[in-house]
Amino acid sequence: MQRPSVASLADVKMSPFWLDRPDAPEALPPLTAHRKADLLIVGGGFTGLWGAIQAKQAQPDLDVVLIEKSTVANGASGRPGGVVSTSVMHGLSNAVRVFPNDIAELERLGKKNMHGFMQTIFDHGIDCHAEWGGELTVAVDADHLEALRREHELHLQYGHQAVFLDQDAVQAQIGSPRYKAGIWSKDISGTVHPALLAWGLKRTALSLGVEIFENTELLALDEVGPKIKVKTPFGSVTAPKVLLATNAFASGHPGIKRRVVAVRDRVLATEPLSEQQLASVGWKNRQGVYDTRTQMNYMRLTKDNRIIFGGRLGYAFAGTTSPSVDSDVETYEPLAAAFFDTFPQLQGHRFTHAWSGPIDLSTRMAVHFQRYHAGKVVYAGGYSGFGVSASRFGARIALDILDGSKTSESRLDFATQLPNVVPPEPFRWLGAQVTMYALDTADQKGGWRKPWLRLVSAMGFPLS
Repeated sequence: MQRPSVASLADVKMSPFWLDRPDAPEALPPLTAHRKADLLIVGGGFTGLWGAIQAKQAQPDLDVVLIEKSTVANGASGRPGGVVSTSVMHGLSNAVRVFPNDIAELERLGKKNMHGFMQTIFDHGIDCHAEWGGELTVAVDADHLEALRREHELHLQYGHQAVFLDQDAVQAQIGSPRYKAGIWSKDISGTVHPALLAWGLKRTALSLGVEIFENTELLALDEVGPKIKVKTPFGSVTAPKVLLATNAFASGHPGIKRRVVAVRDRVLATEPLSEQQLASVGWKNRQGVYDTRTQMNYMRLTKDNRIIFGGRLGYAFAGTTSPSVDSDVETYEPLAAAFFDTFPQLQGHRFTHAWSGPIDLSTRMAVHFQRYHAGKVVYAGGYSGFGVSASRFGARIALDILDGSKTSESRLDFATQLPNVVPPEPFRWLGAQVTMYALDTADQKGGWRKPWLRLVSAMGFPLS
């Protein structure tokens, strides 16, 4: 008899749901000339777009050029779950772990960042299906309750409007028999349609006077006197400042990959739920949700009441961002099984889209800044997921670093320190294979897997 998780994927389209739209914008022409600019941005994802917009907002006369290897939103920015948060450091617990001295300021900056995020959407009429139901972290095992309570205490300590939900209360929010408790953070957080956001930011940047060239790959980056010259297939850009917003693709300098690992996150989109199915799930407040499985799953509803369900990580040798295995429907069967384990009342429901997205993983599990060519080139990346809203913050800090770190926040630990170096291949691949297997099987089989994950955490990656 065919497993439900297999049958549910029978007609799935192997492409991102977010990008499957007839209103996707046409690509802009590539760069075919030799240009000069005040600021060059490499990468047309969220970090690059937010960087271009904030640079023009701060200095309208600034000559800003952005180049993108493919098209805007085709990379990581068109593939995430689309949950937005006040956290700029991958959650409160992670922020306390990596920057205990900066945590109060990071919390203030995170809330300020979300206000700026929302204001830009409003001011420029970006319809990205934004919903502000908050975030919900749910425990799927009784052993996770103590850690969840500590997380709740952190939320309260730093002024968040967060409510602890016992088993009855959390299941009143979302009808899953797996959920034992939850934290509902009601601050300015929720969900957006990531592709519509990216395309809206593209239009906004163009309206502010940013020049954007798509299908324009960075081929070489060289220091020429006081400026940087970037060569592309049919042209070049010379500028005194360059922001590398290349994230998991790590283009621009070979040193980036010493601290950033490109992993892939698998995601599924269901058919729209019927009214009866939606009633069986509840979810009236439409929060973005993260669970506490060892191999974490996250989920959210779309405007037409599909469930986006993701979170199963993978790694290919040398950090390939689009390996052939991620075009194989069987790769997504464990994720589909986790979905029906979460929502058994939806057995028989089908998935319409399956895809993977590259994540720029670092031991910090949050954005960091690498400086090259005497500070004329800055890489901002390593968000490790959770970058839809944090990318605005990362771009702003990177711009200030390029400008000489004039603000106090750009001189704090988070902006000046680097995450640990990650071992090179083949050790990186071998370690990743063992770790990914342990993540997939730790909750069911235990044994050596959890001590291994604790070891990996002690080395810098907080996976358990």
